[in-house]
Amino acid sequence: MTADSLTPSLRKSWRKGAPFFQLEHTDKSSNARTGILHTDHGDILTPIFMPVGTVGSVKGVHLYELTEDIKAQIILGNTYHLYLRPGLPVLEAAGGIHRFNAFDRPILTDSGGFQVFSLTGIRKITEDGCEFRSHIDGSKHFFSPEKVIDIERSIGADIIMAFDECPPGTASYDYARKSLTLTHNWLRRCIHRFNASEARYGYHQALFPIVQGCVYPELRRESARFMSETDAEGYAIGGLAVGEPAEKMYEMIEVVNEILPTDRPRYLMGVGTPANILEAIERGVDMFDCVMPTRNGRNGQIFTWNGIINCRNAKWANDFSPLDAEGTSRVDNIYSRAYVHHLFKAKELLAMQIASIHNLAFYLELVRTARAHILADDYAHWKKAILPQLMHRL
Repeated sequence: MTADSLTPSLRKSWRKGAPFFQLEHTDKSSNARTGILHTDHGDILTPIFMPVGTVGSVKGVHLYELTEDIKAQIILGNTYHLYLRPGLPVLEAAGGIHRFNAFDRPILTDSGGFQVFSLTGIRKITEDGCEFRSHIDGSKHFFSPEKVIDIERSIGADIIMAFDECPPGTASYDYARKSLTLTHNWLRRCIHRFNASEARYGYHQALFPIVQGCVYPELRRESARFMSETDAEGYAIGGLAVGEPAEKMYEMIEVVNEILPTDRPRYLMGVGTPANILEAIERGVDMFDCVMPTRNGRNGQIFTWNGIINCRNAKWANDFSPLDAEGTSRVDNIYSRAYVHHLFKAKELLAMQIASIHNLAFYLELVRTARAHILADDYAHWKKAILPQLMHRL
């Protein structure tokens, strides 16, 4: 199967022919890379972690904290959720997502595919698209590849995802094969709609196809080759961290990255732990997102350079040391572990806010530090030394 019926080139010129992605350096000891993503809302230094702002906001985090404490270069929004609430009329009247949520840096939206397909029992998938019922009020909706592109044009993110099906990590080969065919057919339609439409708000939008294929190497290779032929400005790797073992995920990343163009950014969707991120960086991934820093933070889990803390545990009740003495956000040295433990036990909302800010700042510092070691050509050595420390439970 070729991409001839799709388009000679999906990639559209950004700023009169300037590259959308500039590959800077590849580590001599691994496949880890650094680069710069150029968007009309600013440059993004890779590797990068994107805080998840599902409905246009990162849970429990103010704009100032997001930009000044966490130092987020880009955030992620969710097409499914933004379509349902606040809805396209509101977003269009506001002038797009950037003006609506006041985040003037780059934004990426996923296609909503993962959310739609996770609605087991209240959705129906066909060749035409996916019919589903809203988790909010039960109302019926339909997403086709064309409609998803139209929705993402209306939302107005800098980077938008193609509509795909995300099979579970335990899917059979036959199911994964049929799902992959559907994803490729939908991509054709996404590209036709994307090329037939224009960005609504006067700035460039890049469309990333999503490589699928579950845990089957031959399907992953087929999908990576198919996606590569579209000449897109970047590529996403989907359908991982959805139930398969971590080692199988790493294997699939290696399989895909052997084929995807080296001069385009690679985005691993929905991953993951600090260890997952560092392992994927070593295998040539540039972009990440995950709800783990905020979701786990709201439940008392704190990621630090010396290991993982569960602030709900009684052992921290009299520990007046900083939340993370080596941290970079303001909350790390303002609040003690004992105080944050107290807030969680008292069910104070401030506990969840502090934990979310800290964890996101930690993840951003983690990828900045990884970038520095890639540039120093000692990434593999540094990763091997730091991983046991990061994943140790204190």
